[in-house]
Amino acid sequence: MPLALWALTISAFAVGTTEFVIVGLIPTIAADLGVSLPSAGLLVSLYALGVTIGAPVLTALAGRMPRKRLLLSLLVLFIAGNAFAAFAPSYEALIAARFATGLAHGVFFAIASTIATDLVDRERESSAIALVFLGLTVALVTGVPLGTWIGQAFGWQSTFLGVVALGIVGLIASAVLVPSNLRQASAPGLRAQARVLTSGRLLLVYAITAVGYGGNFVAFTYLAPMLNEVTGLGAGAVSIVILVYGASVAAGNIIGGKLADRMGPVPALTVIFGGLAVMLAALGVALPSPVAAIAVVALWGGFAFANVPPLQSYVVQIAREVSPDAVDVASGLNIGAFNLGIALGAWIGGMVVQGMGLTAAPFIGAAIVAGGIVLVRLSGRADRHVGAVTA
Repeated sequence: MPLALWALTISAFAVGTTEFVIVGLIPTIAADLGVSLPSAGLLVSLYALGVTIGAPVLTALAGRMPRKRLLLSLLVLFIAGNAFAAFAPSYEALIAARFATGLAHGVFFAIASTIATDLVDRERESSAIALVFLGLTVALVTGVPLGTWIGQAFGWQSTFLGVVALGIVGLIASAVLVPSNLRQASAPGLRAQARVLTSGRLLLVYAITAVGYGGNFVAFTYLAPMLNEVTGLGAGAVSIVILVYGASVAAGNIIGGKLADRMGPVPALTVIFGGLAVMLAALGVALPSPVAAIAVVALWGGFAFANVPPLQSYVVQIAREVSPDAVDVASGLNIGAFNLGIALGAWIGGMVVQGMGLTAAPFIGAAIVAGGIVLVRLSGRADRHVGAVTA
């Protein structure tokens, strides 16, 4: 794989840490700022909402900017947003900082995905995207558990200062390793963008992304409180369990990319979402037992993020057919769909926790992911119909 892909992976590690570290800090932030667990959960939802808005809108607006300059500008915004979060004087200021940082996140992954596919042969596209998103999974393995421990030991503000340092490393790596002569896609016209926004096939994949990926966050957002209050684990043990989850995510991300390359996105997503629904339901049953809960979490992570490479490559494949001049926009919209799913999943999870209790969240998440499987099969049927018509 080209060195430029590894530079994107390093930057994705920094961005991924700030996105997911908040999950382990929700009890700490809620106690420190005097807000409820569902209110602290909004720090996940509103970050994701920033990504949802920023990914498609800013990707389209920045279409004429050279890709390396855009990449470095996004990392500067990311660093500034986390610095503001570290010194936020109130809950409202922290919410604003998270939303602003999410804007940079969305465009980063939209551009990184399309750069990745341009740097390799078509038969390796899913694996290239998986390598970029490996930064997210490594963040879950190392950055999130470490950031959770730092926040619990020294205050959540220290965690954000650590993320600032990670962002600076990512900025330097990208400045050095990403080439300046990247292929510059022409800015898509309004007609090309309209084809993306009105394509039934793309809209269906976006729905799959939001439902199938987002269903996981009904439970994942409240993983730390579940392990604290239901399973009875202490703060240190929760950090270790999150580390186990992250290690599983890293394996699942790579396997998901290879599975999509071999089977195609629809069969791969059917298998992955099916496994994810089973794991979520198993978590709901296993929570009262520390040993069983940890065992399920170790498998759950692999299914939870294995869907990312096939979903992103699926969108790129369809966009090349529907509107080849607006692949970046289509990719950006899918990054938005990922994070719309996170926002809705975290919000639904908050309502479930408030109304039904922590133990209900995994079962509701499993039901939502099962709905994603139905959408996947519908999309596969639509692909076959298009193929039959063009043949």
